[in-house]
Amino acid sequence: MPTRKRSSGSLGLQLKNLIPGWQAASRLRGGFDITLLMLVLILLSLGLLMVLSSSYPRAYSQALASESGSALDYFNHQLLFAIAGVVIMYAASWVPMSLYRQSSRLVYGFAAVMLLLVLVMGTAENNARRWISLGPLSFQPSEITKLAIILVFADLIAKYRARMETVQYGVIPFAVALGIPIVLLFFEPHISCILIISLIGLTMMVIGGMPRKYFLIGLAAVAALGTLAFFVSAHVHVRILAWLFPAQYADDDITYQVRESLMAIGSGGLTGLGPGEGRQKYLYLPESHNDYIFSIVCEELGLIGAAAILLLLALMLLRCTQITLHTQDRFSFLVAAGITAHFGLQTILNIAVVTNSLPCTGVSLPFFSYGGTALLMQLLEMGILLSISREAPLTRAG
Repeated sequence: MPTRKRSSGSLGLQLKNLIPGWQAASRLRGGFDITLLMLVLILLSLGLLMVLSSSYPRAYSQALASESGSALDYFNHQLLFAIAGVVIMYAASWVPMSLYRQSSRLVYGFAAVMLLLVLVMGTAENNARRWISLGPLSFQPSEITKLAIILVFADLIAKYRARMETVQYGVIPFAVALGIPIVLLFFEPHISCILIISLIGLTMMVIGGMPRKYFLIGLAAVAALGTLAFFVSAHVHVRILAWLFPAQYADDDITYQVRESLMAIGSGGLTGLGPGEGRQKYLYLPESHNDYIFSIVCEELGLIGAAAILLLLALMLLRCTQITLHTQDRFSFLVAAGITAHFGLQTILNIAVVTNSLPCTGVSLPFFSYGGTALLMQLLEMGILLSISREAPLTRAG
């Protein structure tokens, strides 16, 4: 019995043929990594619940003051971006890595232009200009910059693999690619993002085969930038001094947030006060739904609940590492390593800040902290990792 051939004139096939490199998608083996997907969805769900718990007192207060809105405003906003992010993650998992490589410099250029625009027409908040407003919505270009650095560094390292020993190919292109966003971010200012993209870039270069002498030079450059920021930026200067000498700043607003954060963490004890029963979120702890949401996690879920969430994050990072080690080409390996480094660094820095192990700075906790742009970019990065897992599946059991 003759088989019926699929029409070659379908719209979908015509669109695929128009996109260079899409034919690589036909060689993808199996589905994406279910383990990573489930871990991401579990963390995303827990994050939404914690945004709901930590934000409703502030949202309710703002609704009363403005006589509009509701106590669910922050949660509804985050839920909308979570749904959109899951759709983007799924779509990104189908895009072949060849297309990500082809678009790496386009993404980098877009991020650089957005960083420049935020200085010209950005919205200022808390003494920083980091957002571009589009009607009722706003987005943060610095979040796009993190992915841009990962993609362009992966492309450069894969391209100059055999010439990484030279200054011309092993130092200058990376210094330029990293230097442009660093300068623009410094004037926002957004020091935490500078630290994160610098560490991501340095990590990727080490993994990519950067000679030890260049690594030491890179560390020295990061230290020099930090020292310069300490003396040039009053924003950085005061925060570091307040961290080093808290007794001298005990009555200062700079240490208020950290004090309230530690109070929330200590109040949770072993088992916590119970979901939704935290007290510090009642306008005592600023940014309780954002950078300091882990403090509310500790207060409401206790040491056991906080440890369980950290374990889930650790398992996600472990799965990301396993996918990285099973990649089939150098570019995919470097992208996966960069994304894993990004999530690991951001998690460690956030926990260190809320526990006062590092000076106070704005670092969000992946999948938990309130913020639409950050959540969309995090889910997009997970989608890219799922795309990599399609091309290099671990095991069918995984």
